[in-house]
Amino acid sequence: MAASNALNTRFDEWRDRGFDANACPVRNVLDRIGDKWTTLILVALAAKPCRFSQLHRNVPDISKRMLTQTLRDLQRDGLITRHVFPTKPPSVEYRLSPLGQSALAPLAGLIDWAEQSFAAIQASRAQFDAGDTSEHLSAA
Repeated sequence: MAASNALNTRFDEWRDRGFDANACPVRNVLDRIGDKWTTLILVALAAKPCRFSQLHRNVPDISKRMLTQTLRDLQRDGLITRHVFPTKPPSVEYRLSPLGQSALAPLAGLIDWAEQSFAAIQASRAQFDAGDTSEHLSAA
């Protein structure tokens, strides 16, 4: 109960500060982490540095354009680093930065929760899609 109250207090503090994307660290950072591709790319880079083509194979349904943009965004945010090697042609490798490494533990918690909750979420979606929204509406 005390942990729940502490969380509610933190949530109240965040709400009271507003959700301005530029000023709110929660919204600002979670916009990036919650991106469709960011988590997959961070997980792909967790084990070892990768070249672009390897990342593209690890996340096969991402377009090359979207992979490029996401890598740029992650580099801009300081979560990954880009290393160019003086070969002909130059080879480029992406690595997690120390900041990116620090994101892995909380990300692992979210991944664990997603894996544990996946069946329940699928069942809820199926129930909702079948038109049975009574449980969903009564919870609101």
